[in-house]
Amino acid sequence: MVPKFSPKTLSESDISRLIEMAWEDRTPFDAIEKLFGLSESQVILLMRHQLKRGSFELWRKRVTGRATKHVALRSKLVARAYCPTQYKNK
Repeated sequence: MVPKFSPKTLSESDISRLIEMAWEDRTPFDAIEKLFGLSESQVILLMRHQLKRGSFELWRKRVTGRATKHVALRSKLVARAYCPTQYKNK
């Protein structure tokens, strides 16, 4: 059973950041859960509602079974969830 989730509890900027993190290949679902308190299934629900159907299907196909999206499946050599150049200084 998929847990109920309402995106109303998140601000627009939180939803935008969450989608960005979910779209990134290196950011695991565990990092999203730690930051926003949403499980993988809740992230999938949010993505389904926020993205166009085709975009959602492409994203879902890409992340399904991807080792980098699950900490337990990652190589122990990967110690970070994002690229060092991802956050640029303004």
